Amino acid sequence: MSSRLYRAIGLMSGTSMDGIDAALIETDGEAHIQPLAAISLDYDEAVRSEIRGAVEAALAADAPRRGAPFDALARRLTLLHTEAVKKLGEQADIIGFHGQTVAHRPDRGWTWQIGDGAVLAQLTRIDVVDDLRSADVAAGGEGAPLLPAYHRARAEALGRPLGVLNLGGVGNLTWLGDDGALIAFDTGPGNALIDDWVRVMSGVPYDDGGRIAGAGAVHQDVLANMLDLEWFDRPPPKSLDRLDFSTGATRGLSAADGAATLTAFTAETVALALAHVPQRPQRLLVTGGGRHNPLLMRMIAARAGIDVAPVESVGWNGDALEAEGFAWMAVRHLRGLPTSFPEISGPSEPVIGGTLHRA
Repeated sequence: MSSRLYRAIGLMSGTSMDGIDAALIETDGEAHIQPLAAISLDYDEAVRSEIRGAVEAALAADAPRRGAPFDALARRLTLLHTEAVKKLGEQADIIGFHGQTVAHRPDRGWTWQIGDGAVLAQLTRIDVVDDLRSADVAAGGEGAPLLPAYHRARAEALGRPLGVLNLGGVGNLTWLGDDGALIAFDTGPGNALIDDWVRVMSGVPYDDGGRIAGAGAVHQDVLANMLDLEWFDRPPPKSLDRLDFSTGATRGLSAADGAATLTAFTAETVALALAHVPQRPQRLLVTGGGRHNPLLMRMIAARAGIDVAPVESVGWNGDALEAEGFAWMAVRHLRGLPTSFPEISGPSEPVIGGTLHRA
């Protein structure tokens, strides 16, 4: 007998802090995946600033906690996610709600995404699964990345070995081998350092089209210093917090040269990541906001020596892929199926993540 098909909404607000992606899929939580609709809701600068403040406040935390500024922001973000669901305008059986990461500290035994799943369920009148990372960390995992399991399900018909690179605020790689093997881990900064740099130096939220970096020169000495970290040699599984790296090394450079150097840094971390997989991918499919930066895409291709293409080249929606993945995981939670795995994020055994909130 075939499994029930669910209409599931996924909600993702990533470490780029640029807004909410909402996606509707039809799925059984396994191989049947049919994307149906997707929208994005941009944060205004006031919300971005509030998130940045919470991220900085969380940096020194010993554990997730309530109080200012987190409770007010959680309420505000929950209302914005409710708005995204309503703008999507679709009926669903379940919502997978990622929430906004303010700190990710698996080395301390916790990861922290804010947003109120119970309130979201009440306001949307749809059951919600949230807190999809904590159980993985409790089982000894990194809590990230989680999306590679969804990449594997989507890539069933594609040639192997294959790499899927997500370039959000942090970068992460999914490697799929021709024998069914999977390896996944964070690679380093994605867009976060570039965004932080141009926001301070040029007053814009991101380097649109790589134009600022394209007008600058890469400072190889600065780049070499940034790459001289043991973390890049560490084998997977491994994950990062958005603030594990900073723009400090580029201080004193011009806006354009700093952007160029930080863009090259992201590209070089991808090249270093490929040294941790047993077989070079035939190609690298890129999702997340970084795929919209043609300079970054060219730098990755040149520095990693690999064919690079946006995920749209295989018919996927790179703006919705992460949201789709959390919708898929919510259905897996309902069906009692694992949402994270030892070969991906490193828990001691497959883990069913998430907390269910009934509408």
